Formats: sequence, C-alpha cells, structure tokens
Amino acid sequence: MFALRLGSPPTAGHDGVVADDIDPNPSPESAEHATATVADDASTAPSSNPAPTTGGRRRIDRGLLIVSAVIALGLVFVARGLLIGVTGDDRVDLPATVESVVPVPDAEQALAQTNVFVDLAPGYTGVLIIDGVELETVDLSSLQDSLTDPGEQISVPPVTVFEPGNSTLTFTPSAAAEIERFESGIHRVTVVHWPIAEGRERARSFTWQFNVV
Repeated sequence: MFALRLGSPPTAGHDGVVADDIDPNPSPESAEHATATVADDASTAPSSNPAPTTGGRRRIDRGLLIVSAVIALGLVFVARGLLIGVTGDDRVDLPATVESVVPVPDAEQALAQTNVFVDLAPGYTGVLIIDGVELETVDLSSLQDSLTDPGEQISVPPVTVFEPGNSTLTFTPSAAAEIERFESGIHRVTVVHWPIAEGRERARSFTWQFNVV
C-alpha cells in the first residue's frame, strides 16, 4: 500500500522560495530613492554617441610671421626702386615758382630724344641751360603775331619755345637744334626764370639732372 501526501502542488517555474525582505507596500520615500539611483546610474554610463570635440585654436608661428613681413617689405622697396629707376622721383622738392619739370629729377632711363619741359608759375618766363649751354628761346606769341595769312601755319624754330599762355618752356632735340640728341649718361638742366614784369635782373634758378641709357 502506498501512502499519499495531500497538499497543494508547487507552482510551475518557481523554486518554492519566497524572499521575506520585500516590502509589499513600499513607502513613497523608498520609491523616490530607487528612481534617483536609476537616474544616477544612467548619467554616469558612457554614451554610445559621444559629441564631437572642437579642435583647439592653431598657434601662430611668430618666426614665420616675421619672415613673411620682411619679404613683403622687401617687395615694396623693390617695386619703388624700379619705378624710380624708370621715371625718377617726382617728389623732389620744387621751388614755388616751378610747378613741374620733364624729365623728372633723377630719372634713370630717359630717352635720347626726350623733351625738356618746364612749367613755370603764372607770370614767369625764362631760359634753359642744358649741360652748360644756354639755348635760344623764342616767344610763341611773337611767332603768331608774325603771321600774315589767316591759314598760315606757324613754323617753330628748333630752339626753346616759351608759351606765355601756360608759362611753359619746351625744348626738343633734333638734327637742326643745337642739341641733336642726348648721349648716354648724366645730363644737367638749369632753368633760369624771372617775373615777366620785373625782368631777368630778378632771376632765380633751379637745377636738376637725368640719365639717358
């Protein structure tokens, strides 16, 4: 004969052991503490998608900056030297009675047939002395007065021409002029000028030079 023990069978999937430390009615403080613990764990966990970091500002190489500045300054001086070599330095101080001259003072590459031109202050006249030789000067107004026919052309002699309307002196080298052409080298020009109303006795002068290649 077998003896049968009566009782409730164990529940499927359960080990039959029940923890006796679980509070069936947790207090609000306990629930709040559990929630805070979960939040702290989530904040300290490593992120699977880290935010990209911004690269630091590149440090400027002071040595490279100084070298670049020196090179730029050198290029400026080279360009200025080339400009002066061709045209001269037109910033040379001129007397108040001389407004401009051509070739400009210290020009290094003037042409052999270049004109010599002086623009005087209004009311002045004068003469040109080139390489120690004073050139003859004619007044353009006197040439115009000598014309007899209305359509007749003015014949300008190969000398220095003074135009009273603009107070200018102009000399152009030519085969018929006292200076046929300017040879290579340094040439010196002096303009002797004076107020027309006062005469040459009140003359003053200005001298400059230019180089022909």
